[in-house]
Amino acid sequence: MTNKEFIEELSRRLEKTEKETAALLASFTGCVSQTLQENKTVVLQDFGSFEVEKKMEYISVNPVTRQRFLVPPELAVSFRSANSIKGRLKNIFSDE
Repeated sequence: MTNKEFIEELSRRLEKTEKETAALLASFTGCVSQTLQENKTVVLQDFGSFEVEKKMEYISVNPVTRQRFLVPPELAVSFRSANSIKGRLKNIFSDE
């Protein structure tokens, strides 16, 4: 599902215009981004949680030259789905 398709579907369900829905979605993502920048976790009931994790530095090898190099530490956003989502997906795939 593309961003455009998502906005169309959400606007249909909310009975709002696509412009209003796009503004709502932009506000939501801005709020989530701001909260993550403050190194806080965002928890959405029955959906999941977003949090910032620090990936440690590690040594990698270039497969062509076999030269080793150090990959510096970085921050990454991780998502953990709620058990209710996991259960629904499990039921979908177990029915096949």
